[in-house]
Amino acid sequence: MDEMQRPTSTTIPRIILASSSPRRQELLQGMGLAFEIVVSDVDESVTPGLTPPQIVEALAIRKAEAVSGRFHSSPHDQETVVIGSDTIVVLEGQVLGKPVDEEDAFRMLSSLQGKTHEVYSGVACLRVNGSMREVRHRRTSVHMKPMDAGQIRRYIATGEPSDKAGSYGIQGIGASLIEGIEGDYFNVVGLPVSLLSDMLIPFGIMVL
Repeated sequence: MDEMQRPTSTTIPRIILASSSPRRQELLQGMGLAFEIVVSDVDESVTPGLTPPQIVEALAIRKAEAVSGRFHSSPHDQETVVIGSDTIVVLEGQVLGKPVDEEDAFRMLSSLQGKTHEVYSGVACLRVNGSMREVRHRRTSVHMKPMDAGQIRRYIATGEPSDKAGSYGIQGIGASLIEGIEGDYFNVVGLPVSLLSDMLIPFGIMVL
């Protein structure tokens, strides 16, 4: 963005991350931003027939709005910016959520091995006073190497897949499962940092 287009205010708005994800918290910390955490605890069911981009954008804004509503009545919080995000794994048009148990994780990982799948993350930024909102998404292609049942079972035994969409985490031991990616690595972790940094500029928040 040209310097003439940058917001001129020197006051950085309060930032709230509507997520309990340690991975998103670490990525936001890595951007050098001070923020607070308020978990949204929203219903993550969606209307059937939505495309993957529509799903992640709808859930990201739902999370941000749920948290924003808790601060709307306070005159001191009107410039506060809430960030919501959601990530899903999609294989051949099928959305893979978090596994319900180890057998579900085994089923997902077995279906992913040796194939390329897509990871979508939606990001929503909104001002508590309702004057501004941005909602966008990013897609990354991920290729998982072929594995035998023993390898999949041993990975599941680490406990890492239990709270991950698609039953794996690229930033942990799950990195050993991945042969390559096309696109934003941090998108697969759960928060597309480059996209978020651009989205925050109109709110008066500049990472660089």
